[in-house]
Amino acid sequence: MSRPHVHDFYNETTFDAGHLHRMFGTTSYEIPLGNSHYHTYQGVTTVDNAHRHGFSGNTGPAIPLAGGGHTHEYQGPTTYDSGHAHLYRSFTGNERRSHLF
Repeated sequence: MSRPHVHDFYNETTFDAGHLHRMFGTTSYEIPLGNSHYHTYQGVTTVDNAHRHGFSGNTGPAIPLAGGGHTHEYQGPTTYDSGHAHLYRSFTGNERRSHLF
């Protein structure tokens, strides 16, 4: 099992209804899953076109990086607000120890 860690994430949503939103935040600590682990994440997008959307989900399992550490893929839809939703798909940043451990 890897040491306690989190991942930062940043991405843009799909361009729908004439605009897009940005998403950023930090995942939860790792949650064991077989020989790997995943993280949960949640938040709200930036305010664009006079509204925002919520988002939440689970990352995929760890993906090793050539230079050390690992990343996770995450994807999904935002909440449906102002008559539409957006999709997103990206990878987290490399693992980092949190300030609590």
